[in-house]
Amino acid sequence: MSKIKPHIITEGSVQYQLGELNDNNISYDFKKILIYLDAKGKLLFGKNFKIYEEDEVVLYKLCIYFIRDIDACAKLNIDPNKGILLSGPVGCGKTSLMKLLRHIVPHQKSYELIPARNITFAFNNIGYKTIQEYGNSNFYCFDDLGVETTGRHFGKDCNVMGEILLSRYDLFLQRKIRTHATTNLNAQELEERYGSRVRSRMRQLFNLIAFDKETIDKRQ
Repeated sequence: MSKIKPHIITEGSVQYQLGELNDNNISYDFKKILIYLDAKGKLLFGKNFKIYEEDEVVLYKLCIYFIRDIDACAKLNIDPNKGILLSGPVGCGKTSLMKLLRHIVPHQKSYELIPARNITFAFNNIGYKTIQEYGNSNFYCFDDLGVETTGRHFGKDCNVMGEILLSRYDLFLQRKIRTHATTNLNAQELEERYGSRVRSRMRQLFNLIAFDKETIDKRQ
């Protein structure tokens, strides 16, 4: 790790130092991470992107999870070995944050962010092979979980994302492969959408990190 400096990230001609390296351990500085996230967000999403002060509690939880600050995670009852289920109202910035946060840990294996509705569309076209594909050892973040339609292939209905979550749960148990997701739904709505069995597995798969339900729609 002496040659690799994951705590120093270069964007164009600017270097962002997110913390200090001591004895192969990085001591991250949350304020410096926020400065980097604001700059990277503008690069990814345009000059109107900004980090909102009211979101900093959620951001802090996400940051300590991604940098694997074991002590800070323990204090907030976050298990760094589980995935993240980021919930909140429409337009609060869930998708943007899950696209953004992976950039603060360039030394970690990243995940692919895929809309849940696209997966259902794929199932409608090619069938159960879709479920097998997402039950593999790749890292995924399923975006907008719960708004997808019920899958239908050759006249048979299938709760596609529910089946995929069951497969991801098995992967987590066997090989500690993490899964992330974003959702607009609350716990009760998720249970109605996927059933109690999947909801139970989701509790074991995910750390729930939630925006306040009064969070403003940032897309307006």
